[in-house]
Amino acid sequence: MNIFRRLLLPAILCVGAAVVLQGCQTLREIAALRSVDFALDRVTDAELAGVELERIRSYRDLRTTDVARIGAAVASGELPLSFELIVAARNPEENRVQARMVRMAWTMLIEDRETISGVVDETFTLPPGELRNIPVAVRLDLVEFFDANLRDLVELAVSATGQGGEPTTIKLEAVPTIDTPLGAIEYPEPITIVHRQLGGAAAGT
Repeated sequence: MNIFRRLLLPAILCVGAAVVLQGCQTLREIAALRSVDFALDRVTDAELAGVELERIRSYRDLRTTDVARIGAAVASGELPLSFELIVAARNPEENRVQARMVRMAWTMLIEDRETISGVVDETFTLPPGELRNIPVAVRLDLVEFFDANLRDLVELAVSATGQGGEPTTIKLEAVPTIDTPLGAIEYPEPITIVHRQLGGAAAGT
């Protein structure tokens, strides 16, 4: 029995040490993700009711066919706006710890109004000192969230996607999940990701 105890004790200590080391590594990875700088960088492939917004800076830039298409959508009770929102994630070089994000749940706010929610279900490795782009596919019905006339809805869409007009406040309330030696761990509370150079006069800068 004494021999068994002598053999068992080192094994328990080794397992305990491994758990502690894994726990420390997990804490380091969580701390690394906490210090990752997330920001809304830009919008690509923006469409409003099937009208490409890349060439549109204001309502005045719409062609007759564009107005007809968007007007028909509004008359039917919906105005779909779709785009890809690029979230820039930078893990500071001084972190010295790689962060590995495996999932990110998000909710979009436009002018502080909560709109749609979604999930980025993809793995992104964030090495120290490097920038990673995280694409977020967005599709929402402007009529569902904003009570405005056709012109104002177009101006909102143009501004929100960074094409022109007055700046619009866009935020993502996000909950990242990171992979750790102890398994996937969801961030304990949402982080707010805001734009740097997105919307209105900042477009194209």
